[in-house]
Amino acid sequence: MLAFLSSLKNMSTYEIMDPHDVGIDDNSIVLTARSGRAALRHRLSELGVNLDDEKLNVTYEQFLKLADKKKEINDDDLLMLVGADIAQANHVKLDFLQVTTGVGVQPVASIGLNIAGEKFTAAATGNGPVDAAINALKQIIHRQMTLKEMTIQSINKGSDDTCKVHVQVEHDGHVYYGFAANTDIVSASVEAYLDCINRFHD
Repeated sequence: MLAFLSSLKNMSTYEIMDPHDVGIDDNSIVLTARSGRAALRHRLSELGVNLDDEKLNVTYEQFLKLADKKKEINDDDLLMLVGADIAQANHVKLDFLQVTTGVGVQPVASIGLNIAGEKFTAAATGNGPVDAAINALKQIIHRQMTLKEMTIQSINKGSDDTCKVHVQVEHDGHVYYGFAANTDIVSASVEAYLDCINRFHD
């Protein structure tokens, strides 16, 4: 016990560990009500969300309220917290999405976007319904974008479950992180992609 107390006095005997060194993935790290603003800012930055001090303070207050109810806050919770404010001011919004797919037919997607109040529509084919929808979206959004990663997960179980989609899109040398949740996989994929695009305007 004395040796332990003695070691506490000598802080040079301690070092900050990298979570990867003990087999913990970044996405498995959770925040709690004890986490400070710096921890929240860092985690949001890792997710591609950078807030100024004023927005961070507002988000932190919302974070504390949610942490009191949920105890542990994961990445999806954080994205939903900041997404509530972002969605209201989105530059690009999804108006409608219609997809035709099946066995023996080529998937076709029609999409409508509202860009700063102006309506745009497009249609495209693809090697699957999600690919067709993204191709249609790209016909309207004329930006050089590279899809780096897309992850689709179900929240619970069942064919009527809500799915979560995470995407990473590279644009102009920067990687943007997008998230969406919907009972329709194609809609969630498009909304997550649009989430990335809207971050170009932040």
